[in-house]
Amino acid sequence: MRFWTRQHEAVWDELQKTGQYIVKKEYIEAKNDTISEFYLELYEWYTKAARKYIDIPEDLKYPIWLSVSEDMMLQPTEHAIIFEVEIPEGEYLICNFDKWGYRVNYFYVPLDEADEKAHMEELKKYGIASEDSLVTTSKGNFYPLLRQKIIKSWDRIFTIQPDDPSLMVGTCWKLKKEWIKEVRFYDGE
Repeated sequence: MRFWTRQHEAVWDELQKTGQYIVKKEYIEAKNDTISEFYLELYEWYTKAARKYIDIPEDLKYPIWLSVSEDMMLQPTEHAIIFEVEIPEGEYLICNFDKWGYRVNYFYVPLDEADEKAHMEELKKYGIASEDSLVTTSKGNFYPLLRQKIIKSWDRIFTIQPDDPSLMVGTCWKLKKEWIKEVRFYDGE
């Protein structure tokens, strides 16, 4: 399948030298600075959950994000390169980017509008104004079934197809030089 990904220009250098690129912890730390722990935990969860759907070697811990259409790809920026890649089946996973936002914010991923409405009513019944607190604070100890319901729902990012195909994104855990079909460098505009 064809994808597009925006990466730091150092990725191109690594592909030239080693033939592949794998995200390392220090890259995430350098990019995200003071909030890197949040992303490290999030991406480690994502990889662990993704292993239920795709074979990912144990030494690969962090995903590489991919646009599934050229229209929706991130645009070039200074010090970044756009790679158009052809990735073989079994080397990537598609997820629902809209639902990913729920997971990022520690929210329940609903099956549909009716399920979301029922969940919101349940939160209201218990007087829970901020559902993320069920996962991020000790409040979840008082509502363990509700906390578990939220956490179990997160795998739905891989199984619920979005109504709009532009809300799909891909991930892979390595880029190989032979998968690169085109490289677009930032031209200063």
